[in-house]
Amino acid sequence: MALILIADDSPTEIYILKKILEKHDHQIIVAEDGQQAIELTHSKRPNLIVMDVVMPTLNGFQTTRQLSKDPLTCNIPIVIVSSKDQETDKLWGLRQGAKGYLSKPITEELLMSKVNILLGNIA
Repeated sequence: MALILIADDSPTEIYILKKILEKHDHQIIVAEDGQQAIELTHSKRPNLIVMDVVMPTLNGFQTTRQLSKDPLTCNIPIVIVSSKDQETDKLWGLRQGAKGYLSKPITEELLMSKVNILLGNIA
Protein backbone atom coordinates (compact mmCIF):
# COMPACT_ATOMS: atom_id res chain seq x y z
CA MET A 1 0.00 0.00 0.00
CA ALA A 2 1.31 3.42 -0.97
CA LEU A 3 0.35 6.95 -0.01
CA ILE A 4 -0.63 8.71 -3.25
CA LEU A 5 -1.29 12.42 -3.69
CA ILE A 6 -3.90 13.33 -6.31
CA ALA A 7 -3.44 16.94 -7.48
CA ASP A 8 -6.53 17.90 -9.49
CA ASP A 9 -9.13 20.66 -9.24
CA SER A 10 -12.00 18.61 -10.70
CA PRO A 11 -14.16 16.81 -8.11
CA THR A 12 -15.20 14.33 -10.82
CA GLU A 13 -11.62 13.46 -11.76
CA ILE A 14 -10.60 13.22 -8.10
CA TYR A 15 -13.49 10.82 -7.49
CA ILE A 16 -12.55 8.62 -10.48
CA LEU A 17 -8.83 8.51 -9.65
CA LYS A 18 -9.44 7.98 -5.94
CA LYS A 19 -11.89 5.13 -6.61
CA ILE A 20 -9.39 3.31 -8.86
CA LEU A 21 -6.42 3.80 -6.51
CA GLU A 22 -8.34 2.88 -3.34
CA LYS A 23 -9.61 -0.27 -5.05
CA HIS A 24 -5.94 -1.26 -5.29
CA ASP A 25 -5.40 -0.60 -1.56
CA HIS A 26 -3.63 2.74 -1.83
CA GLN A 27 -4.15 5.55 0.66
CA ILE A 28 -5.11 8.87 -0.95
CA ILE A 29 -4.58 12.52 -0.10
CA VAL A 30 -5.91 15.29 -2.34
CA ALA A 31 -4.67 18.73 -3.37
CA GLU A 32 -6.93 21.00 -5.39
CA ASP A 33 -4.19 23.24 -6.79
CA GLY A 34 -0.45 23.24 -7.38
CA GLN A 35 0.48 25.24 -4.28
CA GLN A 36 -1.49 22.85 -2.05
CA ALA A 37 0.18 19.91 -3.82
CA ILE A 38 3.63 21.29 -2.95
CA GLU A 39 2.64 21.89 0.69
CA LEU A 40 1.12 18.42 1.08
CA THR A 41 4.11 16.79 -0.59
CA HIS A 42 6.43 18.44 1.93
CA SER A 43 4.27 17.60 4.95
CA LYS A 44 2.99 14.10 4.05
CA ARG A 45 5.78 12.75 1.81
CA PRO A 46 3.58 10.67 -0.57
CA ASN A 47 5.10 7.69 -2.42
CA LEU A 48 3.70 8.96 -5.74
CA ILE A 49 1.86 11.97 -7.16
CA VAL A 50 -0.89 11.90 -9.80
CA MET A 51 -0.83 15.42 -11.28
CA ASP A 52 -3.36 17.27 -13.43
CA VAL A 53 -2.03 20.06 -15.68
CA VAL A 54 -4.86 22.61 -15.70
CA MET A 55 -5.24 23.84 -12.10
CA PRO A 56 -5.49 27.21 -10.33
CA THR A 57 -2.52 28.91 -8.59
CA LEU A 58 0.28 26.79 -10.08
CA ASN A 59 -0.44 24.52 -13.03
CA GLY A 60 0.74 20.92 -13.13
CA PHE A 61 3.82 21.69 -15.23
CA GLN A 62 4.97 24.41 -12.78
CA THR A 63 4.24 22.20 -9.78
CA THR A 64 6.04 19.20 -11.30
CA ARG A 65 9.07 21.36 -12.08
CA GLN A 66 9.23 22.73 -8.51
CA LEU A 67 8.86 19.29 -6.90
CA SER A 68 11.35 17.59 -9.20
CA LYS A 69 14.00 20.30 -8.58
CA ASP A 70 13.53 20.29 -4.78
CA PRO A 71 16.08 17.98 -3.05
CA LEU A 72 13.39 17.01 -0.47
CA THR A 73 10.86 15.86 -3.07
CA CYS A 74 12.85 15.06 -6.24
CA ASN A 75 12.69 11.30 -5.62
CA ILE A 76 8.87 11.18 -5.49
CA PRO A 77 7.64 9.99 -8.91
CA ILE A 78 5.03 12.18 -10.60
CA VAL A 79 2.65 10.92 -13.27
CA ILE A 80 0.74 13.59 -15.14
CA VAL A 81 -2.86 12.70 -16.00
CA SER A 82 -4.30 15.39 -18.23
CA SER A 83 -6.81 16.16 -20.95
CA LYS A 84 -3.96 18.03 -22.70
CA ASP A 85 -2.90 15.19 -24.96
CA GLN A 86 -0.75 16.80 -27.63
CA GLU A 87 2.71 15.32 -28.14
CA THR A 88 4.23 18.69 -27.18
CA ASP A 89 2.32 18.61 -23.85
CA LYS A 90 3.66 15.13 -23.12
CA LEU A 91 7.24 16.11 -23.96
CA TRP A 92 6.97 19.27 -21.88
CA GLY A 93 5.56 17.34 -18.91
CA LEU A 94 8.39 14.82 -19.03
CA ARG A 95 10.90 17.63 -19.40
CA GLN A 96 9.55 19.20 -16.18
CA GLY A 97 10.42 15.99 -14.32
CA ALA A 98 7.31 13.80 -14.64
CA LYS A 99 7.98 10.06 -14.87
CA GLY A 100 4.88 9.43 -16.97
CA TYR A 101 2.15 11.23 -18.90
CA LEU A 102 -1.31 9.72 -19.35
CA SER A 103 -4.23 11.27 -21.22
CA LYS A 104 -7.76 11.61 -19.84
CA PRO A 105 -10.14 9.88 -19.90
CA ILE A 106 -7.97 7.42 -18.00
CA THR A 107 -8.57 3.69 -17.80
CA GLU A 108 -7.97 1.68 -14.65
CA GLU A 109 -5.57 -0.65 -16.48
CA LEU A 110 -3.44 2.18 -17.84
CA LEU A 111 -3.32 4.10 -14.56
CA MET A 112 -2.50 1.04 -12.43
CA SER A 113 0.12 -0.18 -14.90
CA LYS A 114 1.97 3.16 -14.65
CA VAL A 115 1.47 3.44 -10.86
CA ASN A 116 2.76 -0.09 -10.29
CA ILE A 117 5.82 0.51 -12.47
CA LEU A 118 6.65 3.77 -10.70
CA LEU A 119 6.11 2.27 -7.26
CA GLY A 120 8.20 -0.73 -8.20
CA ASN A 121 5.33 -3.25 -7.87
CA ILE A 122 5.42 -4.61 -11.39
CA ALA A 123 2.12 -6.39 -11.78
